[in-house]
Amino acid sequence: CSEDCTVKIWDIPAFGLQQNLTKARKTLVGHSRRVAIIEWHPTAQNLLLSSAYDYKVLLWDISQAGAVILHPVRVILMPVHHRYPSEALLLSVSFNSDGSRLAVTSKDRRVRVVDPRLGKILQVYKFHRANKVLYIDGLKMLLSTGSSSWKHRQMVLWDAEDLSEPLYEEDLDGSAGVLFPFYDPDTHMLYLAGKGDGNIRFYELSAEKPFISFLNEYRSVLPQKGLGVMPKRGLDVMGCEVFRFYRLIAVKDMVEPLSMIVPRKKVDLVFQEDLYPLTAGNQAAVTAREWLLGINRGL
Repeated sequence: CSEDCTVKIWDIPAFGLQQNLTKARKTLVGHSRRVAIIEWHPTAQNLLLSSAYDYKVLLWDISQAGAVILHPVRVILMPVHHRYPSEALLLSVSFNSDGSRLAVTSKDRRVRVVDPRLGKILQVYKFHRANKVLYIDGLKMLLSTGSSSWKHRQMVLWDAEDLSEPLYEEDLDGSAGVLFPFYDPDTHMLYLAGKGDGNIRFYELSAEKPFISFLNEYRSVLPQKGLGVMPKRGLDVMGCEVFRFYRLIAVKDMVEPLSMIVPRKKVDLVFQEDLYPLTAGNQAAVTAREWLLGINRGL
């Protein structure tokens, strides 16, 4: 996604880049202002969500013929009748495990659950100033990060089917930076990384009270501006690596890999089965057409 109001799809060669890429495989043209968020559908092949500063949330099927795609397959949200349209600008999005629900946070700092096929808002919670939201796959929960009424950074856990009352909430600190949540459904590990600081907290989640247990914290003097993660299939399993971040360190103009490793004896000799249950593969569970027709199927 970019400043030119388009979304571009690029093909990365299997053995990495040998030269600069200048030609995109597909260009998606449907927004009138800068595109801010893109998110792949978790189970349907070739479906991509985009959200822009024109307040539209669109769903694209990138398998359509042609190098330029002008028409999305769904308009999920387009708040043309919103009293204050700027408040509808999305800050984050998260699909549930089969892609039948979409959780969003917007500039009005509310958490909403949307039916992405119909564009219908199913639930809204307005008393927690949320920045980021994340579906907790396997536990039927939602997690949001934001700020409390006392301006403290806060995380809140919800029943995904009932946003009327939080299951758990905790004030963390008085810093102002956004908290980025990352969840590993295989190990039930939650990571909270702060923008503008060098800390990453990690927790274990469960379906029973108290729901969240603090484990430890990584600290660095180098603040991170953003983070990406390695897919589970790319981890060093013989080294007991369970998660890998790529921290964007703006003050050093670099991207720093950071591995989360479980200490074990003789790690080079024995595969640690308890750390690596079956994980999601790279094959789609349904086609775009099947999903649009109402079929839900997890990976």
